[in-house]
Amino acid sequence: MSLTTEKENVLEIVTDAKRKTRKGVFWPAFLIVGGGAVLGIVNNKLLTDIAMNGFIGSLRGLGWLYQIISIVSLAIVVMVTFSKLGNIRLGGEDTKPKYKFSVWFAMALTGGISTGIITYGVNEPIIYFGNIYGEMEQSGVEPGTNLAAIYAMGRSFYNWSFIPYAMYSLSGLVVAYMYYNRKKSLSVTSTLIPLFGDKVTKGIWANIIDTLAVLAIALGLASSLGAGLSLIGSGIEAIYGIPQGPLMWLGLTLLITVTFTVSSLKGLDKGIRWLSDINVKVFYILLFTLIILGPTLFSIQTSTAGLAYWLQNFWVWGLDPGILGGEALVMWWTLYDWAIWIAYAPLMGIFLAVISQGRTIREFMIVNWILPSVFSIVWFGVWGGTALHWQQNNVVDLVKTIKDGGAVAGIWAFLANLPLGSFIIPVVMITLILSFATAADSMVRTIASMCTVNIQHDEEPAKWKKILWALSIATIAFVMVAYAGGAQGVDGVKYLAALGGSAVLFVFVLQVVSAIKMFFIDKIEK
Repeated sequence: MSLTTEKENVLEIVTDAKRKTRKGVFWPAFLIVGGGAVLGIVNNKLLTDIAMNGFIGSLRGLGWLYQIISIVSLAIVVMVTFSKLGNIRLGGEDTKPKYKFSVWFAMALTGGISTGIITYGVNEPIIYFGNIYGEMEQSGVEPGTNLAAIYAMGRSFYNWSFIPYAMYSLSGLVVAYMYYNRKKSLSVTSTLIPLFGDKVTKGIWANIIDTLAVLAIALGLASSLGAGLSLIGSGIEAIYGIPQGPLMWLGLTLLITVTFTVSSLKGLDKGIRWLSDINVKVFYILLFTLIILGPTLFSIQTSTAGLAYWLQNFWVWGLDPGILGGEALVMWWTLYDWAIWIAYAPLMGIFLAVISQGRTIREFMIVNWILPSVFSIVWFGVWGGTALHWQQNNVVDLVKTIKDGGAVAGIWAFLANLPLGSFIIPVVMITLILSFATAADSMVRTIASMCTVNIQHDEEPAKWKKILWALSIATIAFVMVAYAGGAQGVDGVKYLAALGGSAVLFVFVLQVVSAIKMFFIDKIEK
């Protein structure tokens, strides 16, 4: 080891030691998450029951609020983006961006979507189309018809584009504006200063709010990891004939956790930036490969009609807490999606803020709201459109595959029918690992930062905190996949997502109200 490297390591250890831990955030959050991990090992049934009851109770009781706040978030984002507010530069007029546009977009895109679009780009439209879990029963649409294909595409666009990304973007914008332009601390509590003043950043309320945000993202991250484990495990079983089970899931958990932990320890520029660059390039290659190989005209036509169907049903879908569409569709899909997006939003907002210094608000919204939404629509249009075409033309029975193998199994039968499928499948598996690792990398860093006193946006939190949170989250994810799969194979991780979302829902509502007051009532500080 060189003398320079030794000095750098010593300096890093000294710096880590100087960073004081926010005990009022770290200990409550860690005791709950770490306690959940221990409980999962000692009594996994009790952990599953707690998560399940929380899932059902929160989404049934608060579904109306999830729907309303999602529409309000969209309205605010539209107004901010396309008004004079969009010209405000984060950090002031003379601040220069740190990252070039392509790098910035890669970090923003892959830091948020994780395994989601790969997991459900094929599976979700097919599940709707085939009414596999009763999703179409109250829709008035006959499963398996041409209209069902259009409905499936429109509903997927609704769940994965402009509304959920508006929630991410709004939370990130409030964090960025308060930190760079109003010079407040990099925390969730700072976003509430327009409502409650600086006193909200001091004392017990600051600890409670930031603890809830940490809990939400930890549970949401465990949910995403669990979904990734289930998906990769189902692929290994379907393609290579190796049965799924706790041993396989444990191995995958260790592999993925080591990947994102090592990347996180490398820091923002050496870890997340590098990982996201690789990840986004693989996304582009997979997308364009299927555009060339798939039924392009059918995908375009079905996507266009799906957008029309979504716009026609915008208010019904947007404000239905489950009464009109039924629980199988609304609670287990849309509200679950909203719960996990809201669980991620406050701390994802901090990550988006950290990488957006020097950009205007309009640029911020283009990269974090518009472009990811368009990317998701194109992805679902191409992958979902191809899957629906094959299902309707009896190329492969994806409906039966999902019924037999669980909600995430369809993608592997789909990929196996592609030319060069034997090559593409391992690439997709590696991409899934990278996708989750990229998102987990950014979130573990942010969680550790939230547990550190007065940390700046360009500083790295202590390594031991990153490792501790990574291990706790991985343990819970493993337990929920191994022992709480349920009918869909991923029920347990959906329970976690809802718990995370409900933990931070009211904080997110306050962030939205704070944004309204700050941008439309108070005097704007450029």
